Amino acid sequence: MTKEQLKNIVAEKVEAAVKATEHPKKFFVTENGRGVVDGGDLYNAVFKDVLNVVQIALVDIIDEALNSSVKVQAPQAESKVSESKVSVSKNPPTQRDRRR
Repeated sequence: MTKEQLKNIVAEKVEAAVKATEHPKKFFVTENGRGVVDGGDLYNAVFKDVLNVVQIALVDIIDEALNSSVKVQAPQAESKVSESKVSVSKNPPTQRDRRR
C-alpha cells in the first residue's frame, strides 16, 4: 500500500468520523475573551488545521507500522521472584526439611 493510498483512506475515515460526531458549539476563548463559535471562519480554520495534523500523523504512523521490519512487542511482565532466589531441587523436601 502506497503512502498516497493511506492518505486517501485516512482522509475518508476522518471525514466520515467528522460527519458522524457532534462538534462543540464553542471550543476556546480568544484574547479578548470571546468564544469562537461553530461555523465561524476562525473555528473552521482551526478545526481544519487540527484535522490535517491528525491525518498526517496517522498516515505516518500507519506507514511506519506497515513498512517496519521490527515487530513491536508488549513488554514482558517482570516476575515478582528474582531468579537468584529461586532454587530447584530434584528431591522433594522431607518432613524434617519442612519443619525448618
